[in-house]
Amino acid sequence: MRDGKVWLGACGIVIRGDEALVVKKAYSGLKGQWSFPAGFVQEGETVDEAAIREVMEETGVTAVIRQVAAIRSGVIRGTISDNMVVFWMDYIEGEPRPQEGEIEETRFIPIEQLITDPLSSTYLKIILPEYRRREQGMSGRNYPIDPVFSYTSYKIFK
Repeated sequence: MRDGKVWLGACGIVIRGDEALVVKKAYSGLKGQWSFPAGFVQEGETVDEAAIREVMEETGVTAVIRQVAAIRSGVIRGTISDNMVVFWMDYIEGEPRPQEGEIEETRFIPIEQLITDPLSSTYLKIILPEYRRREQGMSGRNYPIDPVFSYTSYKIFK
């Protein structure tokens, strides 16, 4: 969700063996750099659903959430609260194909290669060395709906 000055995004780090799924965006500050599939949470979806959707839209790959990898939170130019929930994801099926107009290139690349690649984004280089520890992260599950707030979907990651 990108509403005014508070943004909420979702990101999926899809692992297949010793490779990670990466994209090169066709626009933005990450243009020409390897990064993870990501985008804004839309109305009516949870942040994990947004990560699954973004991975599928940007790459054509089907993946499932394993657990939370990180929460990235920053302030852009002192005014915009930019927040992203990042998930470790497991590959299910599909061969990478770039989303027309949004993604220049997408593919699985060995993690060790990505960590040292000069075209890898800074965030990618920070988070990928942690991939072997993903078994210890937070996983989510559905909980009974709290009638007070009328949630239609309710998950807690712990």
